[in-house]
Amino acid sequence: MPAVSPRHRKTLLALAAGAALATAAVQPPAAASASAVVGQYVALGDSYTAGPEIPNQTDANCGRSDRNYPTLTAAALPGTALTDVSCAGATTAHMTATQGTAAPQLDALRPDTALVTLGIGGNDINVSGVIARCVILGKLNPFGSPCKTSYTLAGTDEIGRRITDTGHKLDTVLQEIKRRSPAARVLVVGYPVIMPDDGGNCYSTVPISRGDAPWLRDVEKRLNAMLATRAAAHGAGYVDTYTGSIGHDLCKPVGTRWMEPMEGVDSAGLHPNAAGHQAMSAALLAAVGHPAAAA
Repeated sequence: MPAVSPRHRKTLLALAAGAALATAAVQPPAAASASAVVGQYVALGDSYTAGPEIPNQTDANCGRSDRNYPTLTAAALPGTALTDVSCAGATTAHMTATQGTAAPQLDALRPDTALVTLGIGGNDINVSGVIARCVILGKLNPFGSPCKTSYTLAGTDEIGRRITDTGHKLDTVLQEIKRRSPAARVLVVGYPVIMPDDGGNCYSTVPISRGDAPWLRDVEKRLNAMLATRAAAHGAGYVDTYTGSIGHDLCKPVGTRWMEPMEGVDSAGLHPNAAGHQAMSAALLAAVGHPAAAA
């Protein structure tokens, strides 16, 4: 082999270093790899996770769809095996108690579970009951805020109390998830937009009074804020599905809305439709660092 002069040796070293840097630059970061989540993924939650009335339904008791966000997310993560035990009507109590023919949801957890998502809390504060009351009172008083008034009589804050109580229950659930699956990455999934974020209403679609529409919007925001706070307190992540869904509320027309009105067309009423679940899956994939979520 011919000798290499000192000047040529410096040139070769510089070229080799440049090639190494170029190679490193085109490698995807480890955190963005879909293989970061491999193994068992357990989806826990209520109807906003299950996807009632979105075809195809795979569990009549729980209203679970094969196009809900856990299924879409698992399909995008190679090597991930989904166990979806979400169930319409579930509260935090059903994490450790049966629900009809459904076993306690936390029973699906194992010591080697890699990922857990939890979408719960809406039924604990009885969001559907709150909206139903607002609809009834809205028919009697379209321009005031009769529903808000009914929940804040004599200076009380009934909804605030319910949210606080639910936070304590969520603490217990998150502690139990950690005990059963200590190595799992845990993500609490928030609720997507229901009422218009600008505080408007669409009385002919859902007869909620003008003053109650922004109040209902704020109830959901308070619920989501509590979920994010409790998640952080337990070292879990929080998936914001609200921000990305602004502009796709139940007042929007078919094809634009991701949340169905009371008379649901593409899913159960007052629930995210298939497009809504696609958006929720995108938010979840972004949270786990999947590169497709940024596309």
